[in-house]
Amino acid sequence: MLAELINPNSHIHENAKIGKNVRIGPWCTIGKNVTIGAGTILESHVVIRANTKIGEENRIFQFTSIGEDPADKKYSGEETWLEIGDKNILREGVTAHRGTGFGGGVTKIGSNNLFMPYVHVAHDCFIGDNTVFANNVGISGHVHVGDWAILGGYAGVNQFLKIGAHAMVGGMTHITNDIPAFMIVSGRPATVRSINAIGLDRRGFDKETIGDLREAFKIIYKRKYSLQEAIDQLKAMREGNEALQLLVNSLESSEKGIHR
Repeated sequence: MLAELINPNSHIHENAKIGKNVRIGPWCTIGKNVTIGAGTILESHVVIRANTKIGEENRIFQFTSIGEDPADKKYSGEETWLEIGDKNILREGVTAHRGTGFGGGVTKIGSNNLFMPYVHVAHDCFIGDNTVFANNVGISGHVHVGDWAILGGYAGVNQFLKIGAHAMVGGMTHITNDIPAFMIVSGRPATVRSINAIGLDRRGFDKETIGDLREAFKIIYKRKYSLQEAIDQLKAMREGNEALQLLVNSLESSEKGIHR
């Protein structure tokens, strides 16, 4: 059965671990220390270079290259890893590099993400769950992207930045600072426009929570408070609101400063 699922024209390293019902198409290369979870599908010409752990039921399209050495001059051959969760879709030409020793040694991608053609995820990035990266999005090293974030086509993100959960980045936008949770950012220069109300409604957020987040947007961006004053105002709002707490956490965790 295994032979029927793995095309004979593919090359698989002797110590690679291939799970149950994994399909590997023609001309794929699976390198050393690679684990592929059950039900994952590799179309043709996929390269998984080395030191990569892939979960279950992912689908990886042709000409994708993942687990490659990080493109960082500080990398000197140390053992580093790429970890990918379950049920992700990596479309044609996606690239994702392993971490560096300097950056902690691992790049992590969560579950249920969609990476459209030619997305690049650089070394030491942490990507959450349920994100969408449109065509040709480029994520520099050490970037953190929260759950449910959406990045439009050709968006580019500078290194060491954080994109909050449920945030949305417009196409062709250059991100040079952190983006708080729930915010929509677009344009050149990148400008915060509003909260991602349509996305939140689609995900089942109630009207009261969305209303609170609209008020939070005004506090942060419209009322000329300092950032700390805005955070204090948010903390004084309706107690127990998990969405507001997530927003506050994203503001307080910013190290590079937020787009404002």
